[in-house]
Amino acid sequence: MKLIIATVKPFKLDEVREALTDIGIRGMMVTEIKGFGTQSGHTEIYRGAEYAVNFVPKIKLEIAVSAAMADQVVETITGAARTGKIGDGKIFVLDLQQAIRVRTGETDDDAL
Repeated sequence: MKLIIATVKPFKLDEVREALTDIGIRGMMVTEIKGFGTQSGHTEIYRGAEYAVNFVPKIKLEIAVSAAMADQVVETITGAARTGKIGDGKIFVLDLQQAIRVRTGETDDDAL
């Protein structure tokens, strides 16, 4: 099993969710986050005053999948989230040792 953690631009969330649903992903965890990477934030002007935005709003997705689906999920997220501009996000794939469905007690792939 794999845990896929992806950060994407907030306006891309619905597009990414629909694309993942189309390939059979039945669930994910979504968190609103702030961060920075290559962008290192930016400056904005509000009511005539310039101020620095050090952290950029992002969406973090966490998706547990079988190892066989991991590459397909990564490709789907990459395709749906890409704008071609700086700040499109990152994807991390980690090994997942165990998964348990609390309601039924199912474990590992059966719990996904």
